[in-house]
Formats: sequence, C-alpha cells, structure tokens
Amino acid sequence: QVQLVESGGGLVQAGGSLTLSCATSRSIFVLNAMGWYRQAPGKQRELVALIANGGSTNFADSVKGRFTISRDNAKNTVYLQMNSLKPEDTAVYYCAASRLGIWTPPNRVNYWGQGTQVTVSS
Repeated sequence: QVQLVESGGGLVQAGGSLTLSCATSRSIFVLNAMGWYRQAPGKQRELVALIANGGSTNFADSVKGRFTISRDNAKNTVYLQMNSLKPEDTAVYYCAASRLGIWTPPNRVNYWGQGTQVTVSS
C-alpha cells in the first residue's frame, strides 16, 4: 500500500525549474520530519531536504540556495521547489517521512515514496 504519493518529476533543461509534491495521510504527515532524498545511478541515496513539523529545515550543501522545501498542513503535502537545476541533479527523487527529525540518514527513514525521476539535460 503506497502511503507517500509523489508527483512533479520530469525532464528539464539546465537552469530550469521543477516542483515535486508528496501527499500522504495525516498520521504520516505529523511525524517529526518529511522531505526528499535522491539516488543517482551508481550512487548511494542521499538527503536532499527535510522539513520538521515546526518548520526547521535541513538541506544538502549541493542544493542550498537553489532548492526550497515547504509543507501544507491542510493538504498533508510537502513540496520541493527546485530552481537553477544542473545535470548533476539528475536522479530518482524519493519522498520520505521520519520520526527522527531533519537529520535522518537514509537508513533510518520510516516511510518511502515510490520515487519520481528528475532528468536535467545540459
């Protein structure tokens, strides 16, 4: 049973923008943190951005200043706005929910989405 439903991936040229959305149930949405990880071919899954219930955020250094994360509590949805995309941002992006908070490593995530492909062409 899919509990995190992602949308918004696709193909974009370098310098472009995409917005990812992740909708879930209330019981999952109120966990300590929700956000996004990504995995490129041949690489380990890595944290992209997490947001806590109280609004604190954590971003990977590689996306700081380009990506923003937000949450809509009325819709139980988290968003990742990606600007100034680079070819190295190409990966499968996974929505995640964690009881541990915004510093959760990938192996401690409680819930995963099915993943959505983001491809940035040069």
